[in-house]
Amino acid sequence: MDTTLRDGEQSNGVSFSASEKLTIAKLLLEELKVDRIEIASTRVSEGEFNAVKDITTWATEAGFIDKVEVLSFVDGGLSLDWMEETGAKVQNLLTKGSLNHLTHQLKKTPEEHFKAISESIQSGLDRGIATNVYLEDWSNGMRNSQEYVFQFLDFLATQPIKRLLLPDTLGVLSPTESFEFVDKVKRRYPQLHVDFHAHNDYDLGVANVLEAVKAGADGLHLTVNGMGERAGNAPLASAVAVINDFLPEIDISVKEDSLFKVSKLVETFSGFRIPENKPVLGDNVFTQTAGIHADGDNKNNLYFNDLLPERFGRKRQYALGKTSGKANIQKNLQELGLHLSDEDISKVTKRIIELGDKKEVVTKEDLPYIISDVLDSNTVEERVVVESYVLTHSKGLRPSTTVSVKIDGTSIQENAQGDGQFDAFMNTLGKIYAGKGMKLPILTDYAVRIPPGSNSDALCETVITWKQDEKIFKTRGLDSDQTVSAIIATQKMLNII
Repeated sequence: MDTTLRDGEQSNGVSFSASEKLTIAKLLLEELKVDRIEIASTRVSEGEFNAVKDITTWATEAGFIDKVEVLSFVDGGLSLDWMEETGAKVQNLLTKGSLNHLTHQLKKTPEEHFKAISESIQSGLDRGIATNVYLEDWSNGMRNSQEYVFQFLDFLATQPIKRLLLPDTLGVLSPTESFEFVDKVKRRYPQLHVDFHAHNDYDLGVANVLEAVKAGADGLHLTVNGMGERAGNAPLASAVAVINDFLPEIDISVKEDSLFKVSKLVETFSGFRIPENKPVLGDNVFTQTAGIHADGDNKNNLYFNDLLPERFGRKRQYALGKTSGKANIQKNLQELGLHLSDEDISKVTKRIIELGDKKEVVTKEDLPYIISDVLDSNTVEERVVVESYVLTHSKGLRPSTTVSVKIDGTSIQENAQGDGQFDAFMNTLGKIYAGKGMKLPILTDYAVRIPPGSNSDALCETVITWKQDEKIFKTRGLDSDQTVSAIIATQKMLNII
C-alpha cells in the first residue's frame, strides 16, 4: 500500500492540491501498479474533502474504489459520515496499539476502547465501508505492554476486519525486533492479513521492511521518495528493489521501470527534493565518478551490480571531474559521437581536472566547448548566438527583456515579460522559436552556486537541466552575474538542440 498522499503528505511543508492528488493516485494505481493507496485522513479540511471526492469518483469509474483507503478515527461516526459524503469505501481505523497511548491519551480502559472500535467497525459495515485497523504505537506496545497488545489482537481476531495494520509509529524498531514482533503476531493469528508500516528515524526503514517480510508480513506501507513525518517512511523504490533482489520468492506487482518517472513527478508536485545519493532514485546513484570504474565497465562490466539503471528506466552516466580520468571522458565522447586521439584526450583530461580543482561542475554538454578551447579547434559550431539583450527589473513592474538572437546567420529580435529576468529572457526566446515553428526544451532544474568562501563578486556557476521529448541534458554557464551565467548556459542549450 502506498501512503504518499496521506502519511507522505505529513512531510513538513508539503501539501498537494486536489488535482495533484488525483494525478498521483492515477499514476500509483495504473502506471506503478501498487495494490492499494491511502489518500487522506478524514475531517482535515474542505480541500482534502474535495480531493478525496475527486479520487473516489475516478476510482469508481475505473474499477479501483476498493483499492482506495482513508485514515479514520474512533469518533462516534463522524469519520464515517465524512467518508460516506466523499464516496470512500475503505477505512483504516486509527486505534491505540500501546497501553501507554491508551492510558495517557485516551484515558480509557481496554474494554472501553474495544467497545468503541467494535461500534465503528459495525457502523462501517452498515454503510458499506470495509475496515482495516491501525494499532498506533504498536512497536512500543510490543516492547512495553505485550499483554495489552495480545488482549487487543484477541479482540480484533473476532471482528469483521480486512487487515491488521502494524505501524512502527515512532520509527524505533531494529531489524531484529521487526522480525520478532511480526513473527509473534503471524504465528498467533495466521488467519489475519498483517501489514507492516515502517518509519525511517534510525535509517532502518528498508532493513525493517525486509525483516518483516521474512517474518511473514502480508503487506507493506511505503511512500514515494520516502516522504513522511520526521525522517519519513520506508521508501517505496528501495523496498521494491530489496524484495526483488533478496527475496525472489516473494511476488510483488510494482513495476520497477515506472518508479523513477513517478518519483520525479512527486518530487515536482511536493517540492520535496530527492537527495542526489538516494538509492535507486538519486541523480548520482548510477553515475561512475572514478576513472578506474569507467575503465572496469569497459572490461567486462567489472563495476556493475544487480542494481542496473535500466531496471528503473534510467541510464548509467560517467561524471566529469578531477577523479574521472580518460575512461570517463571516452564514455562521454562516445555518447556525443566525438573521437579524439590519445594525446588530445590527455589534454582535455588535464583541463577537466583543473576545472574540478576549482570546484566547477563539468557536464557532458560542456565537452565540445572544452575541446574547442584546449585544442583551439572548431568542434563547436555556434549556429545560435545570443547577440545582445536588455534586462529590466523595476519595483512594481513585471521584469521584461529584449533579445537579439542570430540563428544560422539571421538576426531576430523580440521582447517579452516574465516573473523574473531569466523567465522574461526564456519567454522572449520562446516567442522567437515559436515564430520558426519550434519548441524549446522544458527547464526541469536550475542550480546556482559560487565557490565556498567567496564574496559577492565571485564567479557564479549556473547548471540548468533541460528535457526535450525523452532526452534529458545539462548545460553550464559561468559569469560574475547570475543571470548572465544562466544565459550562457541557455545559449549552449540552443546549440545542442
